[in-house]
Amino acid sequence: MTAEAALVARSPAETEAAGERLGRTLEAGDVVALAGELGAGKTCFIQGLVRGLGVATHATSPTFVLINEYRGRLPVYHVDAYRTESLTELMDLGLPELFDEGGVTVIEWADQLLPLLPRRTIRVHIAGLGDEPREITIHRP
Repeated sequence: MTAEAALVARSPAETEAAGERLGRTLEAGDVVALAGELGAGKTCFIQGLVRGLGVATHATSPTFVLINEYRGRLPVYHVDAYRTESLTELMDLGLPELFDEGGVTVIEWADQLLPLLPRRTIRVHIAGLGDEPREITIHRP
């Protein structure tokens, strides 16, 4: 059985709040895959998500290091696949092993690595740019 929720965020604060609500529900082993255009608010959503997981530090996009790790009530592995060039590169980084490390793996630009994602992946799509409201769809398997 799957569940899907859709909501509209009219500000960055509402986008973060949506992420925070999801973060409070996550458990060890969860994988969250985010998709959306550049500037849609994926990092903003993740900032709220990690806060919902009890992370005290501010999440930043790991575009140049590819993976940031945060400590909260569970370890959080924040992956940015924007600059990756192949699935092999992500496999060489150990991405599939992160899924079973006992933390939560959150992936920006997850559409770059769909074949690597486990079936249990929670998919989040954010639509909207600039000053437009954001349509956030969360699909839980």
